[in-house]
Amino acid sequence: MEAYHPDDVAQALDRVAFDRHAAFHDGVRAYQRHDYRRNADDVPVIWEDGSTQIFDYGVTAPKNSKHPNGIVLLVPSLVNRGYILDLNEKRSFARFLAKSGYRPLLVEWGYPGEDEVNFGLDDYIAGRLVMALQDIADMNGGPVPMIGYCMGGVLALAATLLDPAQVKKLALLATPWDFMAAGPAQSRIAAAFAPSLPHMLAIHDILPVDVLQSLFASLDPFMIGEKFRRFEQMPAKSAKARDFVGLEDWLNDGVPLTRRVAVDCLIGWYVENKPASGQWQIDGIDINPADICCPTLTVIPESDRIVPPESAKALFDALPADIRSELHPSAGHIGMMVGSRAEKSTWQPLVEWLAQ
Repeated sequence: MEAYHPDDVAQALDRVAFDRHAAFHDGVRAYQRHDYRRNADDVPVIWEDGSTQIFDYGVTAPKNSKHPNGIVLLVPSLVNRGYILDLNEKRSFARFLAKSGYRPLLVEWGYPGEDEVNFGLDDYIAGRLVMALQDIADMNGGPVPMIGYCMGGVLALAATLLDPAQVKKLALLATPWDFMAAGPAQSRIAAAFAPSLPHMLAIHDILPVDVLQSLFASLDPFMIGEKFRRFEQMPAKSAKARDFVGLEDWLNDGVPLTRRVAVDCLIGWYVENKPASGQWQIDGIDINPADICCPTLTVIPESDRIVPPESAKALFDALPADIRSELHPSAGHIGMMVGSRAEKSTWQPLVEWLAQ
């Protein structure tokens, strides 16, 4: 550095910063102009309560399929739309299950309406999910496998403990449990946000999506710029560009949290770490993974930045040793379900485990 004048260094930094910002801007504009639009859902709704719907992906199976392997219930997070499990026809775990002889039923929690505005996690789990699970088990003629993704895995785990007779097998995909296991970074972000939460919820009945997006973005603040700069270099008509737009549309199509759920999760989970400390209850029942009695698979992606592998591994460790299995795909939190290697690294092993 001593060989360069400080003004020359400053100008070089300015040029790099300008170029990066311009490329980011161009990438965002290219995304906004792109003509990709997700097709309307081509599957029927077979269960509905308030804003919550369940879609029947059995209709996407090959013609004349009788779904010999029965129903499997897919449970996504409350904060994201469920169609991450059906991003498009080529990147759809739900459709893959249908081709594999299952009748996948996908929960779509929906945006909180008048019925849900005062909901807490008790209402979503002990009410909506357990009631749906009971109806679906009746439809199936017996207990069904349940697969939960991210926060949906925590919901599915709790529902299984509330009504174990309805669950044949349980798969927990990138499911958080110990929110301190990977270090204090995530809890510090939540703790810094916590003082403003009561004021924000005094103004809003629900926690806006933009607030949640900001929290997730803060986990990896440089990722947004990098991904749009990469997108700007892609041919607009390429399949890779269309997949990027489809995924980005899903990321921007988040779902707000009700006041009680926001407090339960952001404070109870991220700040107080209630699940891992044995202090989390639903409907008066302790949610303890050690009490699970059905075969359970934990899928822990190795490059997950949303749910650090240490957090999900703590859930595996807390399960009874004689019923637990684990899978470690070489992927990130989202790539494990919609990436180019998702079928080989996640979908197919999951189907093989279900068949055991």
